[in-house]
Amino acid sequence: MIKKAKDTLFTQKEGMPFAFDAEVTRVFEDMIQRSVPGYGLTLQMIAVIAGLYAQKNSKLYDLGCSLGASSLALAHGIKVEGCEVVGVDNSEAMLAQCHRNTKQSPVSIVLQQDDIQNMLIEDASVVVLNFTLQFIAKEERQALLTRIYQGMRQGGVLILSEKVCFEDGFEQQQHIALHEAFKKAQGYSELEVSRKRQSLENVLIPEPISAHHARLKDAGFDEVQTWFQCFNFVSVLAYKV
Repeated sequence: MIKKAKDTLFTQKEGMPFAFDAEVTRVFEDMIQRSVPGYGLTLQMIAVIAGLYAQKNSKLYDLGCSLGASSLALAHGIKVEGCEVVGVDNSEAMLAQCHRNTKQSPVSIVLQQDDIQNMLIEDASVVVLNFTLQFIAKEERQALLTRIYQGMRQGGVLILSEKVCFEDGFEQQQHIALHEAFKKAQGYSELEVSRKRQSLENVLIPEPISAHHARLKDAGFDEVQTWFQCFNFVSVLAYKV
């Protein structure tokens, strides 16, 4: 990994919808670590989960791979032979940096520039959507999860990490306050927090945890469990038994 650049984007810009462009790519590693509580632990556990569920001669998909952190976590966790990690992202800037970041992977990582909604998922034992589904229109999420399920082997798992919202108004407001306090503790100013919130409005669309569980069940997954939560960020495991 190259030395990460500090995220100061929102000291300089306002009013622009968030996009995974060259500017965001340059600071993304710092941005996500300082914006998503528990992100580092989520990556560590992706490696642990891959070690337990990766099947011999199967594929492991990182859908919305950005700079390759989850792809590398998968690669380092694999304990069986013949596996291939497939990282997919539609951002040219992200994939260019991802290629550089994953060159020394212990397992083959194949990177593809594509819309994950168009991807053929096949022979998969582990699939990761790490803070990706939230950027897809709500009405298109079910079809994607169903295709993932259909492309998975029996015994496979999907790791779905998301920012969520809460149906109870008090709970929602408290989690927003806690998340914003977390970001300020990471060095973001009140102005940066406000501008980023405005930038992500109507781009990142969160849903309640219950909605994710219901959709995964509708896709065909036999068992669904929330294994991690920190404020309004969760990670879910969905099993194809």
